[in-house]
Amino acid sequence: MKTSNLVATAGVILSALLNPSWADGTSETMQAESTTINIAGHEVPVVRGGLYDRYRSNPPLSVIESEAPDVDLSWFKGLQKERVDIGFESYSPNFYYKNSRVTAIFTADLDKLRELMPAEVLEQVQPLQVWPGRGLVALTAYAYHYCDNDSYNEIGLSVITNRPGSSNFGPLTLMTQAMSSNFWGYVLKLPVNTELARVRGVVGYNLPKWLTGIDYRETDKAVVVEILDSETGKVDVTLETRKLSELSSKPSMVTNSFTNVDQTGRLTTGYAISRQLGHASSTSAESVNLTLTEGSLSTYMKALKLGRMMKYEYVPEFQSALYSPKPL
Repeated sequence: MKTSNLVATAGVILSALLNPSWADGTSETMQAESTTINIAGHEVPVVRGGLYDRYRSNPPLSVIESEAPDVDLSWFKGLQKERVDIGFESYSPNFYYKNSRVTAIFTADLDKLRELMPAEVLEQVQPLQVWPGRGLVALTAYAYHYCDNDSYNEIGLSVITNRPGSSNFGPLTLMTQAMSSNFWGYVLKLPVNTELARVRGVVGYNLPKWLTGIDYRETDKAVVVEILDSETGKVDVTLETRKLSELSSKPSMVTNSFTNVDQTGRLTTGYAISRQLGHASSTSAESVNLTLTEGSLSTYMKALKLGRMMKYEYVPEFQSALYSPKPL
């Protein structure tokens, strides 16, 4: 099998890396009346009367069923939450009931990817080399329409890696991950558009989140995502992707795991399980249009020397459960 075919097979990579991992707030959320709560010493605005204000990541499913009767909760009924201390009291896993995402996987400069990963992480995982000098990054835009953290948008930029402690055979490792629907990565960037998502992600999940504007909208034929520069307020990155017509409605399960370093210097891993309810993919470069400017995130991405778009995933409907990180 050609290397490009192996990569295409593995495209579902890091759905929500984390998932995972993952942001908070749509424009509707940000316009709603807010109240302020304390999370690990941070004063955080949240939607007054929203799910997080009322239940702090542990809403009864009966409440979700009442407020969102169109959402299928059968999968969540088989999952058990537990109370955890992640720098503040919370519950794991965090539930994401109704969401959408688009993912584009590009080749990137392998040496640059290694340079951007901490030395202690590189001792356990390495970027997958798909051909000499080239690794892979996944750029994902998430719209969390309804979840334990109310609603929010998020952008994930992640290096695709091997599993900690396992051998790295490049395309063969990628194929193995694809066959098991169990993918691994290291999150480089994870901007979000609510302070709740930022604080929870940084303090609780050790993720590189910052607060900025993220507009995730749909037209008749496309999904258009605009990411603003947090310093200038101008459009920094624009991702426009095609809506694919031949959607599979057969649910598929994907696990996305990540390795990083917590605030005490310990290596940790976290993961998210996603239930994809509507999904399609393409390897056509015409499916994705990525526009970079002179903004900070664009400049960062240009340094990766992005190359060929290997796979595009259009997932208009998925559900997810994000588990809190644990020491590696």
